[in-house]
Amino acid sequence: MAGVKITETVLRDAHQSLIATRMKIEEMVPILEALDQVGYHSLEVWGGATFDSCLRFLNEDPWERLRTIRKHVKNTKLQMLLRGQNLLGYKHYADDVVTEFIYKSIANGIDIIRIFDALNDVRNLETALKATKKAGGHAQVAISYTISPVHNIDYYLKLAKEMEKMGADSICVKDMAGILTPYNAFELITSLKKSIKAPIQLHTHYTSGVASMTYIKAIEAGVDVVDCAISPMALGTSQPPTEPLVASLQGTKYDTGYSLETLNEIAEHFMPIRENYIKSGQLDPKLLGVDINTLVYQVPGGMLSNLVSQLNMQNASHKYEEVLKEIPRVREELGYPPLVTPLSQMVGTQAVFNVVLGERYKMVPKEIKAYVKGEYGRPAVAISEEIQRKIIGSEEVITGRPADSIASQLNGFQKEMKEFLEQEEDVLSYALFPQVAIEYFKYRRAQKYKIDSGCVDLEQKTHPV
Repeated sequence: MAGVKITETVLRDAHQSLIATRMKIEEMVPILEALDQVGYHSLEVWGGATFDSCLRFLNEDPWERLRTIRKHVKNTKLQMLLRGQNLLGYKHYADDVVTEFIYKSIANGIDIIRIFDALNDVRNLETALKATKKAGGHAQVAISYTISPVHNIDYYLKLAKEMEKMGADSICVKDMAGILTPYNAFELITSLKKSIKAPIQLHTHYTSGVASMTYIKAIEAGVDVVDCAISPMALGTSQPPTEPLVASLQGTKYDTGYSLETLNEIAEHFMPIRENYIKSGQLDPKLLGVDINTLVYQVPGGMLSNLVSQLNMQNASHKYEEVLKEIPRVREELGYPPLVTPLSQMVGTQAVFNVVLGERYKMVPKEIKAYVKGEYGRPAVAISEEIQRKIIGSEEVITGRPADSIASQLNGFQKEMKEFLEQEEDVLSYALFPQVAIEYFKYRRAQKYKIDSGCVDLEQKTHPV
């Protein structure tokens, strides 16, 4: 067997998980050519929350960031994360927007698109998958991994076979909460390798402390690629560290062939960056520890901190344990959705309301109502009529693909923002984050005016955080 391959996440998920996606392009550029020399399977550089964060907090054009990275990375494939029909936003978009976004992503330098749906509803993956392949990209379809009475090996095998039949070039097991334990990983990957021909990649987070052990067992089971982060931006809520895994596999049939010297050079670049984020308070050292509640309650680390914040605002922090016990109950009643964005936030908020108000489903957020109506897709288990009535009364439930009811949107978006249009990609930035994009476009225009009138020193351009 050829050695295992690694996708490096330092330019996307690692800093998204640790510092809320605040790493700036100028912190990346000096090390891009070294990253390109390692021989990684891919560099994850875009998607997830990077798009929103570039526009909202860093005054960066996310498309320009991608083009800059592509200019410096000539040999390694660039990868992004896409939320299926949600793209990089939090709601479904029409098919014309999804298709155009994918065409432009690949035209600007993306090679591999990892496409997932929070509910594992494959109907929400179809348009993105077809567009990726048509544009000449690699369509990696991801399984959102979770644990429940219905989310077992048979469920995942059936899902993977369906994804492969749809045309997936590879399959990713996406363990967003860090709850896949080593021997369960061995069993799952072994079964997948026997059932499908597509390469299999594994993604996890270090939150619960088991991730590196999980990777070793998955590698023994035949996984093709794993996601790691260079050590200064690894551990805690990020991914397992790259260098220890590379060292552990040296001299075995799984040897990556990567140079520890090159990896050390990369680590030395990111070490002072990490220290700066700790000093500024943007990297909380607590996020680098092990959170065993992740395994006890099957709840992602980010969701736990969200709950604490919500309870503090209600002066109800003493009800924390009660809410933790309410989450599995709400999740069961809602058809066992995987606790991944946006469903983790939705289930957590409903559990808080149920406990704090002393009456279950007395108050229901509009997002939960939309979910029960089928606007997010189909859950693994049908929601009972009793719960439906409690939440949406006699309103009708959508049974078809949610995006089928969304009319074409691209031309409308183009008309709405035409006064700010400087490149075709701007329409897509506006489609995803209208208000945030307009603020960025105004900033960009003001910067150009200052430069044109000679009022700004280019070296002094700042990126507010």
